Amino acid sequence: MASSKILHSCTTQKRRTILNRLHTLFHFTATLLLLYYRVSHFFDGNNMPALAWALMTLSELIFTFIWGLTLAFRWQPLSRSVSVDKIPADMDLPGLDVFVCTADPQKEPTVEVMNTVLSALALDYPPEKLAVYLSDDGGSYITLYALKEAFRFATCWLPFCKKYGIKTRCPEAFFSSLAKYEQLPTTDEFSAEDEELEMKYRLVKRNVEKVCEEASIYAVQDRPAHVEIIHGDTDMKDEDRTKMPLLVYVSRERRPSKPHRFKAGALNALLRVSEKFSNGPCLLVLDCDMYCNDPTSPTQAMCFHLDPEMSPSLAFVQFPQMFYNISKNDIYDNQARSAYRIKWQGMNGIRGPSLSGTGFYLKRKALYGSPNFEDKHLFEPQSSFGMSSKFTDLQKFSSEQEIARFEGPSDAILKEAKLLASCDYERNTKWGEEIGFSYESLLESTFTGYLLHCRGWTSVYLCPTRPCFLGCTTIDMKDALVQLVKWSSGLLQIGLSRFSPLSYGVSRMSILQSMCYGYFTFQPLFAIALLIYGIVPQLCFLKGIPLYPKVLSPWFAVFSTVYLSALGQQLHEVLSDGGTIWTWWNEQRIWVIKSVSGSLFGCLDLSMKRLGVKKTTFRLTNKAVDKEKLEKYEKGEFDFQGAAMFMVPLSVLVILNMACFIAGIRGVIIRKNYGEMFGQIFLSLFIMVLSYPMIEGLLKKSKKEQ
Repeated sequence: MASSKILHSCTTQKRRTILNRLHTLFHFTATLLLLYYRVSHFFDGNNMPALAWALMTLSELIFTFIWGLTLAFRWQPLSRSVSVDKIPADMDLPGLDVFVCTADPQKEPTVEVMNTVLSALALDYPPEKLAVYLSDDGGSYITLYALKEAFRFATCWLPFCKKYGIKTRCPEAFFSSLAKYEQLPTTDEFSAEDEELEMKYRLVKRNVEKVCEEASIYAVQDRPAHVEIIHGDTDMKDEDRTKMPLLVYVSRERRPSKPHRFKAGALNALLRVSEKFSNGPCLLVLDCDMYCNDPTSPTQAMCFHLDPEMSPSLAFVQFPQMFYNISKNDIYDNQARSAYRIKWQGMNGIRGPSLSGTGFYLKRKALYGSPNFEDKHLFEPQSSFGMSSKFTDLQKFSSEQEIARFEGPSDAILKEAKLLASCDYERNTKWGEEIGFSYESLLESTFTGYLLHCRGWTSVYLCPTRPCFLGCTTIDMKDALVQLVKWSSGLLQIGLSRFSPLSYGVSRMSILQSMCYGYFTFQPLFAIALLIYGIVPQLCFLKGIPLYPKVLSPWFAVFSTVYLSALGQQLHEVLSDGGTIWTWWNEQRIWVIKSVSGSLFGCLDLSMKRLGVKKTTFRLTNKAVDKEKLEKYEKGEFDFQGAAMFMVPLSVLVILNMACFIAGIRGVIIRKNYGEMFGQIFLSLFIMVLSYPMIEGLLKKSKKEQ
């Protein structure tokens, strides 16, 4: 399955690399001077509040520590490209199993799940090599019904897409404005078929939505395993001679008294079940709302997996998460520009990025061991893989070669598949520890990607011009913060555990790669630093106590340099990436808001878990779109509805800042110590400008109550 041709290329961003390293030297020097000022003035005997000075020093140490970790992303940024047309036509491509996960039809609309499955079935890949598995962790009859309806529509949708070379193969997107830039045929034949297909799709959609509306039970929390082959004969052709991929529905057993393991458990169940039917050496993992926007994404990923030099140690190819419902202003920074345009490209130059939860092509073998040593689990297969002798025999066989594809359903195979999806199957095995997706963290993909790198695997980040995957992002503050709390708690948990990148990781991977993972796991600590900056200077300003040098002091230039240097670098990155000053401002504003709300609650959430006050729970992000919220989001208006609890710290900081500023400015006028207090005056003004959306929200709320 290897190719002798060069199918990909990489480009080191030399200009950015040089600028980054020069800026690092400059900013690091200024930061050292700032810290020297803090420490030296703490011990020089001046009359200053020791606690306030110590807290300010602590916050600046946190900023410096996390900034130091970001240097790894900027050390050697790398961009990659592929040449799909160079893959030989007669190339024997490896089998590909697509995993789609859903958990709750109420929060994850069934029509979106159906569209994601349809787009996966329509990938440009040999259908006899392609299999699609839907994991339904809600065990809902609605999802199973929708999957069957989706396949019925697929029998006419796939021939249409392949006949006319359609690129947008998600029906909902194709029959909407999202496909307006696609070059479509203008013939009468195409128009007639297009109109007929749209009518069929609207009918299927209405039927599914009707079932959802009439449903009384959406998810079943106590149920046996259910595995059903929706379509299993890959040689069967429809009237247009189009082969159809394998399609399987999997609802693993769920019992209230047994560990559930959330998404990681669902993926591990799919790993086992899929080996009974297709056993594709490569896996594509998709969130239920993340549809395939470019049917060539499998062959783009194979340009790396087929490279004989890269493939032996390559675990996965990661594509960026992109969203079709991003507004023009993107007030919540949902596009995560800094992550996918800066950090992931930075990791591309140091053995690759981490898993992002969706949109990655993963080598199945990578989840079972190391690339450098013989798989130790094969020597004790039952204690590692479980009690199914057929499954363990399969591991021994498939470690040498790819097994034959599924040839049709049988009672024995379905019975074995249900056993593999049962609650007790993983008991006393290595699943979730050394095999499969890890159970150590709720951020199963991020942590599993980290462990893969620790074991010696590498990865690749590919960001093509046309997004390969598009999803639906959050459009209000509540959902954005619920998601952030989960991420912050999970990441900090990793950072403070025995698997910390700065201890466990640094002994198993390069220092630069450990720094990257260190940044991810410790970035929630920004909440503490910002909280200090939002309280201490304001209270000292109220009492007339200066915490910064006088304006005419050379030390003030040091503080100004550090501040402007950090903002300037971020502004340069935004502008050089095609963004605007407004983009930069939005990113600054939402970073502060999220840090002192979502990240802070993430830190508190982890603290309560460690103290035993709270149990680990999985918060599913709501992906159902509310029309009123959507209108606000598209207008660029912040929606704080339902986020009152998260907004308490920010509201307190805003009110405290305004009160201290109004009362403190009077004292400055009386004492005329403008030079000493300028730093705190500027900080208060800057915080108030950043907090304008919050102030506006508080004013609107008070008007409604009057």
